[in-house]
Amino acid sequence: MLELAILGLLLESPMHGYELRKRLTGLLGAFRAFSYGSLYPALRRLQTDGLIAEDAGPDLLVKRRAKRVYQLTPLGRERFAELVADTGPQNYTDDGFGVHLAFFSRTPAEARVRILEGRRRQVEERREGLRDAVAKANGTLDRYTRQLHQLGLESSEREVRWLNEVIAAEQADPNPAPSHTAPNRTVKTEGEPDHG
Repeated sequence: MLELAILGLLLESPMHGYELRKRLTGLLGAFRAFSYGSLYPALRRLQTDGLIAEDAGPDLLVKRRAKRVYQLTPLGRERFAELVADTGPQNYTDDGFGVHLAFFSRTPAEARVRILEGRRRQVEERREGLRDAVAKANGTLDRYTRQLHQLGLESSEREVRWLNEVIAAEQADPNPAPSHTAPNRTVKTEGEPDHG
């Protein structure tokens, strides 16, 4: 999923590793942090595979090393298109779904519906598993464990409702017009991708 996220962000504009890491965290949320330990090996692999190219920007200060700017190659654009059209089960997981959802505006309509339906099935299975676990425990769980199970159940039920709404909207209008920023709302900062 890191490959999809990197390619998707570089599709918007070239950027250096630190900026890319910051944008990955902003795009996918603070609870999904990316370390340099995973980001830079991924960048090297993508570069070796010819999906991205590196440009050591102008060296303004002799003592400072120039920042390496990464940009998407034509092969990288093709790979991104393949990844966003992929509807396999890896796209239904918590990590996979979140990354894919961030690039839904660039995902084919049919693929979006299949991914949403797959995610809904997975969350419904999780919800049923929690219900079964609570029923089998039959009073043997302490109150904190019961509350934890209840939280999981409520979260799963809320996500299923949300997925049902998104699927219905997608089926009603698979090609929605881009949303416009309402007055007094935060406008994206220059250089940030527009994924909506």
